[in-house]
Amino acid sequence: MPTLKFLSFIAQTITAGLAAAFLYILLVQPDLLRSSGTVVEVRETIQQETPQHTPDAAGSPGSGPVSYADAVALAAPAVVNVHTAKVITRRVHPLLDDPIFQHFFGDRFKQSRKAIQTSLGSGVIISAQGYILTNNHVIDGADEIRVLLADGRSSRATVVGTDVDTDLAVLHIEIDNLPSIVIGDSGKLRVGDIALAIGNPFGVGQTVTLGIISATGRDQLGITAYEEFIQTDAAINPGNSGGALINAKGELIGINSAIFSRSGGSQGIGFTIPISLAKGVMKQIIEQGHVVRGWLGIEAQDLTSQLAETFGADTTSGVLIAGVLSGGPADKAGLLPGDIVTSINGALVADATAAMKTISDQHPGSEIQLEGIREGKAFSLSATVSERP
Repeated sequence: MPTLKFLSFIAQTITAGLAAAFLYILLVQPDLLRSSGTVVEVRETIQQETPQHTPDAAGSPGSGPVSYADAVALAAPAVVNVHTAKVITRRVHPLLDDPIFQHFFGDRFKQSRKAIQTSLGSGVIISAQGYILTNNHVIDGADEIRVLLADGRSSRATVVGTDVDTDLAVLHIEIDNLPSIVIGDSGKLRVGDIALAIGNPFGVGQTVTLGIISATGRDQLGITAYEEFIQTDAAINPGNSGGALINAKGELIGINSAIFSRSGGSQGIGFTIPISLAKGVMKQIIEQGHVVRGWLGIEAQDLTSQLAETFGADTTSGVLIAGVLSGGPADKAGLLPGDIVTSINGALVADATAAMKTISDQHPGSEIQLEGIREGKAFSLSATVSERP
């Protein structure tokens, strides 16, 4: 019995000593355990299963490039500064126009002097042949137009043609080895797409701002007669007019045209003419010197439920003919004020803007089929489209 107790004591002592030694190594010198093949193996497995995040990686789902420098480098050389000058005549002092002053002194002190008024804008080189797209309001009334390229070269520009209805103008310069911008597809734009505006705001020099596409197809803004604007929050300021709106690939998607502002500066609401519209206008200006549009001589307005009830229609689809020009194409065809046009050439009419655009797209001399409701009864007639005066 004493021997068994002694051996039991020895075993307990050894066990306690081994446990203490293990705890000492684990807590005080854990590096001694790293030689264990099992620990090393587990650690290597963990490293293999942990994904490695590279902060500069681009193109993965849900992420975008960390820089748009390549897109800007592709487009910026084709964006130019447009400097205009015109001679204006003005009185020496506004007091000379005062009726009381004129009563006593007549016109003997009336004097005038000529002055040069300058303004700044932007433009985009569309082709290496020297054609430049800009806004009509940038060059309107100018006696001299000068274009400054991003590489420092400059040239006097001539006006090929203008289109007030879309606020577009085409200029031409004679310079060799011109850069030209890559044309994109504005018809594929989605709200949320990246957009970059390039221009010459406030005359400080070429500037790039970043934003997104806020909306497409904006109309009824009262800016131009034919409106189909892209809205963006990329900062657009005075001087940006006529400059480029590009996508993340550096492709031209629009010509910057106007801003909504209470202060005169950017408030995150800018309007751009889509390149799909601008291309058609530019092509006609280059080929014909002006834009040819179809015309019927009507005034149309959107059809509300109240108007539909008043004029005997059971639908709000279509437009109300508010006026017909005497002797115009619509008048000759028999269209009357108060008629409701529901379809043009078999296509349903959504609103007045869509109706006028459909008519303007028709070639002068072509026949157009109108269907609608007159005093509660269906009617159909054809009209010969004329060129818009």
